[in-house]
Amino acid sequence: MKKCKWYNSIWFHIAIIVVSIVSDQLTKLWAVARFTNETGAPNHEYINVIGEFIRFGLVFNKGAAFSSRPQDLMPFLPPWLFFLLISIVAAVVLVWFYKCIDKRDYLTRLGVVMILGGAVGNFIDRMRLQMVVDFIDCDFPDFIMTRFPTFNVADSFVTVGVAIVILSPVILRKLHKQMKEEKETKSKQ
Repeated sequence: MKKCKWYNSIWFHIAIIVVSIVSDQLTKLWAVARFTNETGAPNHEYINVIGEFIRFGLVFNKGAAFSSRPQDLMPFLPPWLFFLLISIVAAVVLVWFYKCIDKRDYLTRLGVVMILGGAVGNFIDRMRLQMVVDFIDCDFPDFIMTRFPTFNVADSFVTVGVAIVILSPVILRKLHKQMKEEKETKSKQ
């Protein structure tokens, strides 16, 4: 049996989840402290990080991804219950998917772990505040859109994780081909 590489160990993956949650929650605490007034409402200030291209400013997202509203989809459920149920289902599916991934496919496993960590970070906000704290604001060339929707560190982990899962078969082409051949050989037996 081959020894597990450090970047594919369960402890490394747990560390990634913990780092994603802690960094997400700390940056959100900073954003709320920095960009709210005495009443707790956003003060509509911005800090330019890279000119107008990347800036920090507070937005509270009471909806789901890209501010979509779960009440429109399932009006019979209170939003907090909708997010609780959808988060539990998503976490179970991600853990099941992680366990099904061949241990040699370290990139897909890393991507799933990043998605899980980001999802937990936003879930904490939804249960604690009934909304998600977003503060990273990026500009795009105007022919695409005026500005990209404001996001946070958890969203970044989810996005990078999804990209890794999608690109893993391309990056690890030989490994994925070998795993496919092994699966076909087993199914013929």
